[in-house]
Amino acid sequence: MPEPSRDAAWELLCEYTKDEALRRHALAVEAAMRSFARAAGEDEEAWGLAGLLHDFDYERYPTLEDHPRRGAEILREKGWPEPIVEAILGHGNHTGVPRRTAMARTLHAVDELCGFIFAVTFVRPSRSVMDLEPKSVIKKMKEKGFARAVSREDIREGAEELGIPLEDLVRRTIEALRPIAGELGLAGGS
Repeated sequence: MPEPSRDAAWELLCEYTKDEALRRHALAVEAAMRSFARAAGEDEEAWGLAGLLHDFDYERYPTLEDHPRRGAEILREKGWPEPIVEAILGHGNHTGVPRRTAMARTLHAVDELCGFIFAVTFVRPSRSVMDLEPKSVIKKMKEKGFARAVSREDIREGAEELGIPLEDLVRRTIEALRPIAGELGLAGGS
């Protein structure tokens, strides 16, 4: 495979993922990953590609046995760089793959959080991430019945693995989503 590109990643995502909500989630995680990479002086492109592709196989292979292992197999067959594949494999605790790199730890930290930010935004009167504050997200995390499928433990564990306070992780992730809020459906309105 030639050097991996954003276009190639998007094409692969769209080939395997037809659901628009899953595509928006991938875009959100990509934005968060790129933001964290910039702040850390890391490879923004590689981190962004890991974010964009982390769930590309989920629609076809949604079980814990298959996701993201099947995706990792596909990426390896296509010649994607191993650090991206390993970060994707480590984004869920169920794989048992250790998160040895900052890219892998960040992907784990922002994945569930991006989904939770979507859920919080959709129940706000403004339906916009532009006025969302970290304290609102953290408060909603305490409501066990809200967005039940989102692992609060993964979010807390992600902040801990990154060595930053939960509020900072939430703030930085919200800020990363704001520039693409319209594309994500988080800019407000009905």
